Amino acid sequence: MSGVAITAADINKLRQMTGAGMMDCRKALTETNGDFEAAIDWLRKKGAKVAALRGDREAKEGVVLAKTTADNKTGIAICVSCETDFVGKNADFVAFAQSIIDAAVAGNVKSLDELNAVSINGAKVADLVNDKLASIGEKIGITKFERVDAEFVASYIHGANRIGVLVGLSKAAAEAGRDVAMQIAAMNPVAVDASSVSAATIERERAIVTEQIKADPKMAGKPDDMINKIAEGKLNAFFKESTLVNQAFVKDSSKTVGDYLKSVDGGLTVTEFKRVALG
Repeated sequence: MSGVAITAADINKLRQMTGAGMMDCRKALTETNGDFEAAIDWLRKKGAKVAALRGDREAKEGVVLAKTTADNKTGIAICVSCETDFVGKNADFVAFAQSIIDAAVAGNVKSLDELNAVSINGAKVADLVNDKLASIGEKIGITKFERVDAEFVASYIHGANRIGVLVGLSKAAAEAGRDVAMQIAAMNPVAVDASSVSAATIERERAIVTEQIKADPKMAGKPDDMINKIAEGKLNAFFKESTLVNQAFVKDSSKTVGDYLKSVDGGLTVTEFKRVALG
């Protein structure tokens, strides 16, 4: 073997192609010097035939779960995907997903790779996923993993396991945490506040609104400084609609989420949130 370097991107690509677990994909690519077709053959020879045959199928259904540790200092959310709604709502499949998130929380798992390596009753999660794939006959996998650590973490599941939310708070506030998590599930904010919106998101929105303004016939021939000023106004509107603390609170639209948090406790803030959804 020539020792071809196997990257995380290669492993993920093979995983998407075959539905096989991360560890198996790494092994397959290592054994075949990074040759994807040979790696698929290797996996099939090792019993991953169903996965290889179903590599072109999309797994857009499944189960989303979110759970916190007993002390509410850590929360984990996962999506265990499958191809059909029928399987996604099956009690055995939901229980299978629950066993995985239970193991993730119990094992203090910090990444998807770590989760795949965790053992449940002596078997690695990655192997259990492949076994489930073969028994069900659908492409399945753990497609999303998120973790939040904070002074207090609240979790929430919405819509029959279709959306899961984790909210990190600056102090313990279970009811407020659930209310804010419901807000995030419903309104899908891009960040906690304007200052935490990524530079890439800001630039993308600025480019979009600037082009919209320039396309308006009324703005033809207007100076750039005027266009830029209007663009900044539209950006501010975007921040109000798309950042959590500035959104209208779903339970009382007369106040923002930020106002609601202050009404609960003047020092209560959201430190971080994660939203995991099917699809």
